[in-house]
Amino acid sequence: MHPHNVGKMENPDAVATEGSPACGDQVTVYLKVDEDKHIIEDISFLSYGCASNIATASIITDLAKGKSLDEAKKISWRDAMEALDGLPPVKVHCSVLAADTLQTAISNYEIAHGLKEVPNFSKDTIVAELKKIIYPQVGEDIVSLKMVKYVGFADGEVLIDMNMMNFDQWRENVAEEIREHLEKYPEVKNIKINFP
Repeated sequence: MHPHNVGKMENPDAVATEGSPACGDQVTVYLKVDEDKHIIEDISFLSYGCASNIATASIITDLAKGKSLDEAKKISWRDAMEALDGLPPVKVHCSVLAADTLQTAISNYEIAHGLKEVPNFSKDTIVAELKKIIYPQVGEDIVSLKMVKYVGFADGEVLIDMNMMNFDQWRENVAEEIREHLEKYPEVKNIKINFP
């Protein structure tokens, strides 16, 4: 009911936006970082989505404030869930979105300040993104649940073979989220998702 650290930050040192209003949830995280000590001095967020989305973004910013970049990089979606005393399985993706946005903001800061090189897009990047996609029924990621059978990437085309039957009520949601996670990469020109 009373989220912390809400609002657009003026002149942030780094910013990141993840998610999409079209799919229901979006979070933007703003960082102010002490350039010498690499401590997150201030952090705020804007959110578009449900109460769980707002709550997880609020708790993620609380967890990161005052931490070093290295400490903040260890904050996971599970930490957010524990700090909130759990979430319904269908809402776990909100904590993943909040944690991802924080990590992207930190990465953007490190790249801009020469602390990290821009990573090359590869099959590993795709798998890392798939690990962030939660199967709503049980609140676990689709890679851990072995729903991803094959991942390929060649000439700008991503090929993913999924192990989800046509009667699975979450199949289209998962496919939509896969697209949302991968379309943001300029290297990706086409995404093909195959189901049995």
